[in-house]
Amino acid sequence: MGVNTKYKDSLFSFLFSNPDTLRELYCALENVTLPEDTPVTINTLQEVLFIERINDISFEIGGKLVILIEHQSTINPNMALRLLMYIARVYEKILGDKNIYTTRAIPIPRPEFFVLYNGVTPYPEEQILKLSDAFESAEALGLPRKGSPALELVVRVININEGRNEAIAKKCKILAGYQAFIGKVREFEKGLRDREGAMREAVRYCRDHDILKAFLEQNGTEVMNMLITEWKTEDALAVRFEEGREEGREEGREDIARNALAKGFPLEVIQDITGLDVETIKNL
Repeated sequence: MGVNTKYKDSLFSFLFSNPDTLRELYCALENVTLPEDTPVTINTLQEVLFIERINDISFEIGGKLVILIEHQSTINPNMALRLLMYIARVYEKILGDKNIYTTRAIPIPRPEFFVLYNGVTPYPEEQILKLSDAFESAEALGLPRKGSPALELVVRVININEGRNEAIAKKCKILAGYQAFIGKVREFEKGLRDREGAMREAVRYCRDHDILKAFLEQNGTEVMNMLITEWKTEDALAVRFEEGREEGREEGREDIARNALAKGFPLEVIQDITGLDVETIKNL
């Protein structure tokens, strides 16, 4: 299993980057049992990232198109809208050169959307986000209320923190190991007050206690590098959340960039969260 050098994998996407682990995870999330030879086709869009690292996985299984996103920062209320734009690109990739203007109906896999929440802010076991929640109300537009909206997208947000949704973790050993590993990093960080030191201790502890042992023995260095990068990104997103009220104005985005620079975030991360070009950031 190699690291994607063009795009920055998150630990989650790296861990679940093969069909067997995705099949097991999907069965746990849906509480179903599928034959071990059920094909899984991964079609993640590596050119369309939710942030500057790959924290999403798209795959087909049993006639379904599943979009998985691991999320550590505060759940974005626009997640359903973001996934609507994402799924259109996935379908475009799947269809390839098929003629959508043909007189024959083109079958497409049924979509399912999951956000796996792994942040520190308290969150329910599971929550549903709907695209329709963002629609202007019919009454506000002076229109009569009708039935279901003409367009809908439903996202299941599942809390995968250690100790939450244990029935799912029991059905997916790798997810349980991931929960335990992240939990140990946070536990050691509280005691050591040193994030990188906490990561090293967590890697050592999990190897010694047969938690993702083979994976950590083979990929220990990559795991450290990925965690450092993605947690810095989550911190940067928190900066954006706290100060993002001004992000629609140029001076507001520059304030965010200055704050992120002062905290030592990499240029590419600052560029991602502000939309400013590198030269502007350097001038700040």
